[in-house]
Amino acid sequence: MKVGIITASLLMETKDALRKAKDMGAHGVQLWVANNDLDPSRLSQSGRQELLTFMDGIGLERSALCGDIGGFANPVTVDENVSRTKAMFDLCVDLKTPILTTHVGVLPKDKSSKDYAGLLAAVREVAVYAAERECCFANETGLESGPGLAAFLDAIGSEGAQVNFDPANLCMNGFDVLEAVGALGGRIVHTHAKDGVFDSAKTGFQEVPLGEGDVDFPIYLKALRDTGFDGYLTIERECGDDPVGDIAAAIAFLKAQDGVEQ
Repeated sequence: MKVGIITASLLMETKDALRKAKDMGAHGVQLWVANNDLDPSRLSQSGRQELLTFMDGIGLERSALCGDIGGFANPVTVDENVSRTKAMFDLCVDLKTPILTTHVGVLPKDKSSKDYAGLLAAVREVAVYAAERECCFANETGLESGPGLAAFLDAIGSEGAQVNFDPANLCMNGFDVLEAVGALGGRIVHTHAKDGVFDSAKTGFQEVPLGEGDVDFPIYLKALRDTGFDGYLTIERECGDDPVGDIAAAIAFLKAQDGVEQ
């Protein structure tokens, strides 16, 4: 497995973030492509080629793209978000990066409801579009159990719908990480390396530096390997007084684990 960094966590301009990720020892990065200079609506064809050339020049891979724009559960915004996500898959093709991750929204509990049917139809439309372009739409874990997400993906019925596994999101919402790995198995195409704690009686949930939370990384990473996963562990740090320092420590922590490239 390789170590990556999501560019948004570095809180820098794109090229500065890419240089910093390389200097820190990451093998690659996940590019944030929503509402910034890499948004498909803003990045020209020449800009896309220039980005590829720049990253090749410094020897930095792309683990995936991230296109969080609010999900597909809101009927007011669903059509716009489906259209924008399709444009992100066109960007995936141009950037030779076949994985796009995002949150689809909270899955309605009632599978017979209009809301569930609407969300399912929107995600299926995006997944089919992705598959036609030899890409995949990696739904991020966390707002439902692993078996719950697996059932939703089964209902979509497209190879374009896969999983971005975030163990901290699961922990912070009170779900079982290892159960989720087992349920989602071969659908996991990308992961976020993040840690968190859950205490319903006190703080609720809180993201913490890697290795300081409820995710037992040695056991979790072994479970990932047992599914055949050999992709990216992409560090995401969404809070903290020194996110860059926390990311540097996270890189060292991950590279000390079995099965992770140096």
